[in-house]
Amino acid sequence: MKEQAHFWRRPAVPEVDLLKARYVTHRFARHVHDSYAIGVILTGVEEFHHRGSLLRAGEGEIVLVNPDTPHTGQAGVPGGWAYRMLYPSTDSIAALAEELGLPYGTPYFPEQVVRDPAVAALLGQAHLAAELGDDLAASTLVRTSFARLLSAHGAPRPTAPQAAAGAQAVREALDVLRGRLVDPPTLEDLAAEVRARPFPLLRAFKAATGLPPHAYLTQLRVRQARRLLDSGVRPAEVAAEVGFTDQAHLNRHFKRIVGVPPAAYQRAAGTYKTGQSPTA
Repeated sequence: MKEQAHFWRRPAVPEVDLLKARYVTHRFARHVHDSYAIGVILTGVEEFHHRGSLLRAGEGEIVLVNPDTPHTGQAGVPGGWAYRMLYPSTDSIAALAEELGLPYGTPYFPEQVVRDPAVAALLGQAHLAAELGDDLAASTLVRTSFARLLSAHGAPRPTAPQAAAGAQAVREALDVLRGRLVDPPTLEDLAAEVRARPFPLLRAFKAATGLPPHAYLTQLRVRQARRLLDSGVRPAEVAAEVGFTDQAHLNRHFKRIVGVPPAAYQRAAGTYKTGQSPTA
């Protein structure tokens, strides 16, 4: 029943983050990835809210979450779940689709839980090879498994609907939030800055991003925290630079979105500095 999570990267599989974890009580907050989230459930059941539905993925099933799609993650049975996850960048998947000659640009997975034993086995083998440091096998199997996924379960990204009312205000609001991670405005001030009214802006923002502005701000802060950790900045310094009140505040939100604490993430990235506290 013990929870364990190991996050890492391998140069042999660039642009792909890897996570092997067992969770029982851990709950992922509603969040988005700027990459794909592709994984195989090893044991138990994971459930997650996705576009208004509660989905469940059991042993042997594949989870497919598209970039920038709000979702959660929690145990679907008392014993929790274990899985192997891969997070390939949008550029790497788009490049692979082009290499395969698939008739679309950035791919999209219309189904978020699929049962495909052959592809699930390939994904598991690829992930294990990356864990064991077998670079030739890892690079071959990752590419092969993603290609099989795209061919069997990928589709063209749905055409975006015509810009909804308030779309321009939302784009401007996102720019404001990106530039003010440390001192964000109130909703009223944000609306005034983009020449909108507070409630219509809130409604348009949630329709466009799936999250209210304060929750999206947390995503932006964690995303910037990852960049700083990748560059070797200490977690305690990162917390202040991205607008969290202290390191504990960073730790709590970082783990609820990424799945591991900041220092564990930084060690996996190879930028953990000697002498830094391992308890972050």
